[in-house]
Amino acid sequence: MSDTTIGIDVSKDHLDAHALPAGTVLRVPNTARGIAQLLRWIGAEPVARIVYEPTNRYHRALEARLAAAGLPLAPVNPLKARRFAQALGLQAKTDKIDARMLAEMGQRLTPGLQVPNPKNLQHLKDLVAARRALVADRVADGNRTEGHSLALLRRLARRRRASIEADIARIEAAIAALIAADPALTDKARILQSLPGIAALTAATLLAEAPELGQIEARQIAALAGLAPVTRESGTWRGKATIQGGRRHLRRALYMPTLTAIRRNRDLAALFTRLRAAGKPAKLALVAAMRKLLILANTLLRENREWQETRPVQTA
Repeated sequence: MSDTTIGIDVSKDHLDAHALPAGTVLRVPNTARGIAQLLRWIGAEPVARIVYEPTNRYHRALEARLAAAGLPLAPVNPLKARRFAQALGLQAKTDKIDARMLAEMGQRLTPGLQVPNPKNLQHLKDLVAARRALVADRVADGNRTEGHSLALLRRLARRRRASIEADIARIEAAIAALIAADPALTDKARILQSLPGIAALTAATLLAEAPELGQIEARQIAALAGLAPVTRESGTWRGKATIQGGRRHLRRALYMPTLTAIRRNRDLAALFTRLRAAGKPAKLALVAAMRKLLILANTLLRENREWQETRPVQTA
């Protein structure tokens, strides 16, 4: 088994690589030609893992080429990588330093290997993100133009609002078409939409933001969404368990569906009512219901079946 670990710092223009324990380095352009040069540099020698930070779109071409070459990929959370650098006492931050830090992180912490999402899931995530941005634009524009006294400004505001609405409709149509073109995604969306509170757009968001749904355990999916309580204790001091971290877009996508679900799903309603009767704040009870709904979705996808209220699901 090889112990060679390669850290790659990804930027818009360059890829900086650092191999350990050899200590060799390489900088190439973040282009198709540069990635080909990087692959030749890696060569045919066995590699334990290649560690990098996903950087929105700048890492995608690199990730696809490395995966196609059969190399072991270990993407790491940028915040965790930065905390690791701070733990090492690294104050300076350059592309070359970051590449070495990622290689050291790979050697010391051995992050798990992952397979990149298929291209259609990447496209789905892009479409969901674009719709989310347009919805935010619609809200911001409404707040900005509310109460205009001039007819010209009201007319322009209506035109701008119509343009945003049309763009949202086009993106929603593209999301529906993408899911319909993939039988596996279609089946998953159907199962998710069988749950009370989850409609087509929420199902698409869950599939885009959590492609791991149905493939991991309940505690893992809860932690992935940042819905798993984290205990805080020190000596005799006992703090409150709180949620933190996780994928915020996934967590936010569950908020409104859960409000609907606690009115239409007896299990979730019973959980919410029991927590409120025990004196728990409404927000805490709602978070618990969100966690249960996500775990339920994960269970149904793993078992490849739709939700039925008459057949309880073991989610613990």
